[in-house]
Amino acid sequence: MTHSSLFAQAEKHLLLANQIDEKALNQTFSRIMHHQADYADLYFQYCRTEGWSLDEGIVKGGSFNIDQGVGVRVVSGEKTAFAYSDEISLSALTQAADATRAIAPVGQGIVGVPSTVNGLGLYLPDDPIASLSAAEKVKLLERLEQMARQLDPRIKQVMASMAAQYEVVFVARADGVRAADIRPLVRVNIQVIVEQNGRREQGGAGGGGRFDFAYFTDDVLRSYAERAVKEALTNLDARPAPAGQMTVVLGPGWPGVLLHEAVGHGLEGDFNRKGSSAFSGKIGQQVAAKGVTVVDDGTIANRRGSLSVDDEGTPTSCTTLIEDGILTGYMQDTMNARLMGMKPTGNGRRESYAHLPMPRMTNTYMLSGEHHPEEIIASVKDGLYAVNFGGGQVDITSGKFVFSASEAWKIENGKLMYPVKGATLIGNGPEAMSQITMIGNDMQLDTGVGVCGKDGQSVPVGVGQPTLKLEGLTVGGTA
Repeated sequence: MTHSSLFAQAEKHLLLANQIDEKALNQTFSRIMHHQADYADLYFQYCRTEGWSLDEGIVKGGSFNIDQGVGVRVVSGEKTAFAYSDEISLSALTQAADATRAIAPVGQGIVGVPSTVNGLGLYLPDDPIASLSAAEKVKLLERLEQMARQLDPRIKQVMASMAAQYEVVFVARADGVRAADIRPLVRVNIQVIVEQNGRREQGGAGGGGRFDFAYFTDDVLRSYAERAVKEALTNLDARPAPAGQMTVVLGPGWPGVLLHEAVGHGLEGDFNRKGSSAFSGKIGQQVAAKGVTVVDDGTIANRRGSLSVDDEGTPTSCTTLIEDGILTGYMQDTMNARLMGMKPTGNGRRESYAHLPMPRMTNTYMLSGEHHPEEIIASVKDGLYAVNFGGGQVDITSGKFVFSASEAWKIENGKLMYPVKGATLIGNGPEAMSQITMIGNDMQLDTGVGVCGKDGQSVPVGVGQPTLKLEGLTVGGTA
């Protein structure tokens, strides 16, 4: 589908079907800009979601939801007024517009001439929910469960789930910008519980992206089952994790969630404009070890965190945040970019029409270095190898983070000796970036499972990194 036909489809679905045309949009903006606002936008959204879950071979859960509405935002200086309605109509727009315009001083603002922004076309505008029948979706989950159970007799329980989303958005701005996007999103997950000699452990895996269920071939499903079972069986043999300061090696791919939390959030524009980030005012300064380059890239085709245009109608981009250890930029939406005298980077994101946009990550990852992963592990005399992570949290102001490893190994004399359980990584984001001494040549993105939370809003994201070696990181253990 060409961009013009995608735009027309979104316009027909969200605007014309509700008797809203370009004249109605201009009337709404004329009411808003009767006051001297700096910025105003309308965000129309239609979202259909579906989910299935299987436990012990039985469908234990199913959900289906349709939501649509429009959000109206007006910005004047640092002040924002916002109203939304789950009814898309001219009367709802008028009421919302009148409710928001009072924050701006009296006087006539400027309404721009309408112009269409071309999105990047990073994914097909297909409806993934319609790509399989209900019976076929259940069979997919049953197939995934059977694949896992065939791998080891110690498996006691298998839980599989799948989710799909079809989203249509249309953005209209007072400066004349008009943008649209049709966003598919799917995800499949598996969790297994194994038992041996009365000890139970679990493991999980999954993936997805902006495509339909045809992506989940038997080979893909088998890879999820194998990873989940391997993690669970590895933890059956895990010993209590050591504690103290030590050398830590982070595996490639999903461990980039630590980079996302400990560094990524601190590089979002709003925290830096307010001076509340550990990275505030440090552009041009060394904030990480040499060789460390971190980017946020919303332009990777079919990736979970990618967007053809962000939720303000700005095309996404590949933004270099840290280059060779030097802080070079922040992720920006329109408001924070304007207030900081910078350009928007296509990182204005919101959970839905009922939420305000703010600077958010898309796919955030560190670029590869020059070392082989085996070389990195071989260089460690005594340390920890963290393969996978569960939960974690960070304090944006101080940069302090805490992360729990769901799979980790003890390294002794350059070799992986035995798995450990209960390892927690504790540190400070900027300090941790300076403790990196070796960067692998094996950068991987995660399989497509990331969800990022900020100010009560959740959005899909991607993370990634190569194998990394950090010196002197604090490990909280159980030994």
